[in-house]
Amino acid sequence: MLRGGQRLTWIAAGFLAVSMMTRVGLAFFSGEGFQGFEWSRFLAFGLVFDLAVLPWVLLPWAVYDAFVPAFAATGRPGRGERLWAMLWAAIYLGLFLILAAAEFAFWGEFNSRFDFIAVDYLIYTHEVLGNIWESYPVGLGLAAILAVSLLMVWRTWPRGRSVNHGRRWRRVALLAATAGTSLFVLDPKLADYPANTFVEQLSMNGMFAFAHAYRNNELDYARYYPTLGQADLLAEIRSLLSEPHSHFTGPKGIERQVSAYHPPREANVVLISVESLSADFLGHFGNAAGLTPELDRLADEGLLFTNLFATGTRTVRGLEALSVGTPPTPGQSIVRRPNNDDLENLGEELGERGWTPYWIYGGYGFFDNMNAYFAANHYQVVDRSAMGAENLPIHHENIWGIADEDLYSLAIAKLDREYAQGHRFFAHIMTTSNHRPFTFPEGRVDLPEKHREGAVKYTDWAIGDFIRRGATKPWFDNTLFIILADHTAKAAGRTDLPPERYRIPMIWYAPKLVAPGVMPRLMSQIDVAPTLLGWLGLDYESRFFGYDLFALEPGRERAFISTYQKLGYLKGGRLLVLDARRRPTAEAGVQTSSDQPVEEAQLAREAMAWYQAASSMFKAGQLKDIHEGGGPANPSQ
Repeated sequence: MLRGGQRLTWIAAGFLAVSMMTRVGLAFFSGEGFQGFEWSRFLAFGLVFDLAVLPWVLLPWAVYDAFVPAFAATGRPGRGERLWAMLWAAIYLGLFLILAAAEFAFWGEFNSRFDFIAVDYLIYTHEVLGNIWESYPVGLGLAAILAVSLLMVWRTWPRGRSVNHGRRWRRVALLAATAGTSLFVLDPKLADYPANTFVEQLSMNGMFAFAHAYRNNELDYARYYPTLGQADLLAEIRSLLSEPHSHFTGPKGIERQVSAYHPPREANVVLISVESLSADFLGHFGNAAGLTPELDRLADEGLLFTNLFATGTRTVRGLEALSVGTPPTPGQSIVRRPNNDDLENLGEELGERGWTPYWIYGGYGFFDNMNAYFAANHYQVVDRSAMGAENLPIHHENIWGIADEDLYSLAIAKLDREYAQGHRFFAHIMTTSNHRPFTFPEGRVDLPEKHREGAVKYTDWAIGDFIRRGATKPWFDNTLFIILADHTAKAAGRTDLPPERYRIPMIWYAPKLVAPGVMPRLMSQIDVAPTLLGWLGLDYESRFFGYDLFALEPGRERAFISTYQKLGYLKGGRLLVLDARRRPTAEAGVQTSSDQPVEEAQLAREAMAWYQAASSMFKAGQLKDIHEGGGPANPSQ
C-alpha cells in the first residue's frame, strides 16, 4: 500500500478503535445490565454512525497528502516530513482520546452522548473549561494522553514512502463527497430504541450527536410536532386555562383577570432556586444518608409540596418556568431567546403592586443570558460582582460562583436595605454550590468536597444558616421563604422522560404566616407563580399558563417535563410524550391520590394544546406584559 493509503488506514483504525472502546466503556460505566441483543444492537449501529463521521476525520489528512510534494518522500525532506506527520498523528490520536474522556465526563453528568446541552455549554468556554479544570486532574490526564499517543505513533506509524500523485486527488474528492452527505443523509432516528434509552445513546457516535444537536439548536414546534388547528387550539387552551376566580378579558387569547379570594397579604417573599436539588436527596423523600437535616427540619415546620416536577434539565428551564410560568418549548429556553423582554412575569406583577423585585445570582449573570433576561423583565439584577461594593468577604468561590453562604450574605445586605427604606421585597435567589466541581468552605459539613453528597449537605447547611441569620432580622416574621430546585441532579434514565427523575422538593417556610403541612397534589414549576400570587391575595391580569394550586378543582392537576426535544405531559397517572416528527405516545406516569382517568386521545389533545399555544404565543409576542389599563408595558410594542 502506498504512503497516503497506509496513513489513512492508520488514522481510520485509531478513530474506530477509540470510538468502539468508548462505546463499550460507557456501557459498563452506565451500570446497566444490557442483554446480549442490546449489546449487539448498539455495537452494530454504533459502527454505522462511526463510519458516517470517519470521512470528516480522514479528509484533512487526504488534503495534506495531496499537497505534499513528491520530493518529500525521500532523503532529508522525507525524514523531516515523516517526523512532522508523526507529530500530527500523535495530536490526532490525542484528540480522539480527549473527546473520549470528555464523553465519559458528560455521560457521568447527563447519562447521554453529546447533545444540545453540550452545544449550549460550548458558548461559555470560560465557565465550562474552568469547571473541567477544577473538577478533574486535567494536567495529569493530558500528559498521560500525550504520552500514550506518542508511544502508539512511534511504535505503529506506517513508514511507507511511495507516492501516487494521480490517486491522491481522487481520494480527496471521494472523501469530500462522502463527508458532505454522511452527516446529512444518515437519520439519527436509526439509533432509536424506545425500550431502553441507554441503548439508544450508545448506538450513536458522540461527534455525530454533537453535530446533529448543533444543527437543531432551535426547534420550531409547528414544523416538527403534531398540532391542532387554530380554532381547536384556541378552544382547547382556553378550556384548560379556565380557573375559579378568573375570567378571560376577550374572545381570543389567554389574558385573564384574576380576582383575589381572600384579603391581601403584604408579605415579603424570598424564592430560593437551589442548583440541582433532586427530591430524593431529602430524608422526607426516602434518603437515609442524612444529607439534608436543615431542609427536613424546615419541611416539618413549613408546608412541603411532595409532587412538584421540574419542567426541564437546565437552570434556564427552571428560571423560565418560575418567572413567566410557561410550559417548556422545544429547543432553547425563553431565557436565552431573542424578544424575551417585557414578558408577563412574576417579578413584574409584584413590582407593579409595591414589591421590589430582585434577581440575585451567585455567579456572573452574563452566563446563559440570565442578567440580561431578568433586567429586561423589570428585576433589579445582582450577581457575584456586587460583593466588592457591599464590602462582604468571600469564604469560597469556584468557576460557577461564590459559596452559597456568601450569596445569602449578599442577599441579606440587599433585603436589609429595602426594609430600612420601608419597601416590601421579592428576591429570587439562584445558588451555585451544588454544581460540579462541588467545592465549598471547609469546616461546614462532615463530608468531603468534590463529591455531590458533600455539596448537597453544604447547600443544606447554608440554607439553614441563612434562615437562622434571617430570623434575627426585623423583616423575618413577615417574610415567606420558598425553597425549591431549578432541576434535578440527573434526569436521564432507561426511558426518555423518567418522571421520578424530574421530581423536586418545594418548601414554603414562614412560621408566622404558613401552617405546617403537606401538599400532595401534582404540580408543575409553572404553577409556582400563580399559586404564590393567589396566596398573597392579589388581583392581577394574567398570561401565565400555570394554575393556582390552592384554588384549582381536584382532578385537573398536570405537570410538564422535557428534554430539549422530547415534551412530556403528566396527568391522570399517565405520561404523554411528544417528539419531533413522531406520533404521540403514552406510558405510565406518576400516581397521585387525585388521579382521574383520561383517554389517550384527550391526553394527546391537551398536551398539544399546552405546548403549541406556549410556543406560538411566545413567538407572536403574545406573552408580553399588558398594563392594568390595557396598554402594552412598552409603548413601542
